[in-house]
Amino acid sequence: MNTGENAEALRKIIDLTRKCSIILLCLHFYVYCYAAFEAWGLTHDIGRQLLINIGHTGLFSRFWISKAAALTLLVISLIGAKGKKDEKLRLPTALRYLFAGLAVYAASHLLLHLEASARTLAGIYMAVTAGGTLLTRLLKQRLDGDIFNALQETFPQEERLLENEYSINLPARYSLKGKIRRSWINIINPFRSLLVVGTPGAGKSYFVIRHVITQHIKKCFTMFIYDFKYDDLSVIAYNTYLKYRHLHKVVPKFYVINFEDLSLSHRCNPLYPDSMTDITDATESSRTIMLGLNREWIRKTGDFFVESPINFLTGIIWFLRKYKDGKYCTLPHCIELMQMNYDQLFPVLRTEPEIEVLINPFVTAYVNGAMEQLEGQIASAKITMARLASPMLYYVMSGNDFTLDINNPKEPKIVCVGNNPQKTQVYGAVLSLYVSRMIKLVNRKNQLKSSLVFDEFPTIYIGGASGIEGTIATARGNRVSTVLAIQDVSQMRKDYGKESADVIFNIVGNIISGQVLGDTAKTLSERFGKIIQQRESLSINSSDTSVSRSTQLESAIPPSRISSLSSGEFVGAVADDPTNKIELKTFHCEIINDHEALKKEEEGYVPIPKVRDITPKEIEENYNRIREEVAMIIETEMERIYDTPELAHLLVARDE
Repeated sequence: MNTGENAEALRKIIDLTRKCSIILLCLHFYVYCYAAFEAWGLTHDIGRQLLINIGHTGLFSRFWISKAAALTLLVISLIGAKGKKDEKLRLPTALRYLFAGLAVYAASHLLLHLEASARTLAGIYMAVTAGGTLLTRLLKQRLDGDIFNALQETFPQEERLLENEYSINLPARYSLKGKIRRSWINIINPFRSLLVVGTPGAGKSYFVIRHVITQHIKKCFTMFIYDFKYDDLSVIAYNTYLKYRHLHKVVPKFYVINFEDLSLSHRCNPLYPDSMTDITDATESSRTIMLGLNREWIRKTGDFFVESPINFLTGIIWFLRKYKDGKYCTLPHCIELMQMNYDQLFPVLRTEPEIEVLINPFVTAYVNGAMEQLEGQIASAKITMARLASPMLYYVMSGNDFTLDINNPKEPKIVCVGNNPQKTQVYGAVLSLYVSRMIKLVNRKNQLKSSLVFDEFPTIYIGGASGIEGTIATARGNRVSTVLAIQDVSQMRKDYGKESADVIFNIVGNIISGQVLGDTAKTLSERFGKIIQQRESLSINSSDTSVSRSTQLESAIPPSRISSLSSGEFVGAVADDPTNKIELKTFHCEIINDHEALKKEEEGYVPIPKVRDITPKEIEENYNRIREEVAMIIETEMERIYDTPELAHLLVARDE
C-alpha cells in the first residue's frame, strides 16, 4: 500500500542497498589498487587482516566478481529510485552516459597493467556509477514537443474523391497525428452556395475560384463572372471556354462587359424592356442602383429621404418602359430624363397612370411651393445619377448585343463583367444593376445549370428579396450555383449592413476559408465544432513527478489556428445531399496546385478578342443621340398634352 510508513521503509532499503554497493566497490578499489593506497599511507594492519578474512569467501578471487556484485547492488537500488526529473534531458544523452560508463567499467581492468594507474581507475569507477541515475531523471512525458498543440488539433478528413455532374473537387493534403495524408475537398452540392473567405494573399482566386470556373465550364455550366480585377478571371474563363465548348449540346457564346476599353466590350442594356414584366422590376432596379451609389443608405432603409429618390427613379424607369413599348428604356435615358425641368417632367410622367401614385407626392410638393422639401427628395437622386453620366457608360448600357438570361437553353452564355478597383464606386453601382437583373432572369425553372461567381463580392450591392440572399435560399431547385468571395465578414457588414451580412454568412452551405482574423475567425471556429482532445498536466518536485491525463471537447480548429494559416492553407466545411452523404465534412488542409502545369497553361493563354473597332467620335455621337431622344420625348409629350383638352389637368403650376 502506498502509505507513508511503506514509502519510508522502501527508501531505507534502497539507501542500504546503495551503500552496500558503494562499500563493496570501495573494497574492490582497496584490494586491487592496494599499492596506490599504501603509497598514500591509507593502509593499516587491521584493515589488511579484515580483507584477508573477506577474501576467504571468494569475493575477490576473480577481478570481475566483486565488480559485478557492486554493479548488481547498484542496479537493484536504481530499480526503486526516482531521480529528480529534468524536462530538458533527452534519452540519447542518458544512454550515451550509460553505455560509455559500462564500457569503461567493464574494460577498466586493462588499466591495472599500467604503472601508477590506481587513482585513474578509481576516478573512472566513480564516473561509471553516475551513469545509471540519469535514466531515472528522463521524463517519459515530453510536454514541450508540441508547444502549439498541433497534433491534438488534427482530425480525420475526407480522403475519397466524390464526384458528380455538378461537383467541384479540390485535391489537398492534411496532417493526422503528425503524418501527411492525401484528401479531397468535395463540393458535391454547389447549389447550396459556396463562400470563399480570406485576407488579401490567402489564395482565394488561385487555389479555389479558378478551379470553380474551369471545372464548371468543363461540366457544361453556363456562367456569370464578376471579375473585380479585370481580366484576371475572365481570361481563365475564356481559354477554358475555348478548350471545352465542344462538350456543350448548344455551344454557348462568350460575352464581356468592360467599361475601360470599349473595343473589348459588348453592349448590354440591363433595363431591357422584355425582361421587365411589371413595375416591381423597376422598383428593384431603382433600389439596386441607388443603394449601390449610396452605400450609407443601406442602413437607413425606410427613411423618407431614402425612399423618395428610389420611388422617383422607379417612376422614371417604368415610364420609359411603357413609352412606345420600351423603345427608350435604358439607364442613360433615365439619367437624362431626370434632369429635365419640373414643369415639363411632371406632366409627362403623369401621362402614365401606373406611376401616378409614385409621382403625386413630388407634384404636390411642387404645386404647393415646397421646393426645399422637393429638392431634398429629388436632388439627391439627380446628383447621384449624374455620376453615371459618362459617354463610355452610355455606350455600353444603350446597346443590345446580348441579354442577361445566361442559362437560356436556346442561347446559353458565359458572361464576364469587369470592374476597376480605382473606380469601384461608380462601376460597382452599374454592375450591381447588371447582376440584379441577371439573377432575376436566371432563377427560373426549366433553364440550364448555371454558375454565378463573384470575386470581392462586397464591392457590388445586390439587395431585395430577389437579391443574393433570395438566390442562395431559393435558386437551388433551379440549379443555380453561387460562389461568393470576400475578405472578411466585417467587410460585408460594412457594405451590406449587419443583418444582411449575417444572413448571407449563415445560409451558405459550403465554406472555404483562408487566413482571417477577429470575429470572423471566432465565428468560423464555432461553426466547425469541437473534437475530443487529450490534455496532460505535469507537476515536478525535488523527488517526485505527478502526471495527470484527461480528455475533453475542444475546438477542432481554434481561432488562433485560422488566424495563422499560410497561403494555400484552408479550413472549411462542405454540404452534402441525400444521394451523397459525407460524414467527414470539416477540413483543415493545404490545397494542392500543380504550379508548373498552371504556369505553362497560363503561358499558352490567348487574349480575349476585340469585339469591335470604336472611335471616340462614335462614343460621343451615341451620347448626344440619347440626350436628343430624351429632349424629343419631352417635346412630343408636352405638345400632345397641350393639344388634348382631356390632358390639360396634367399640367402643373407652382404657387409663388
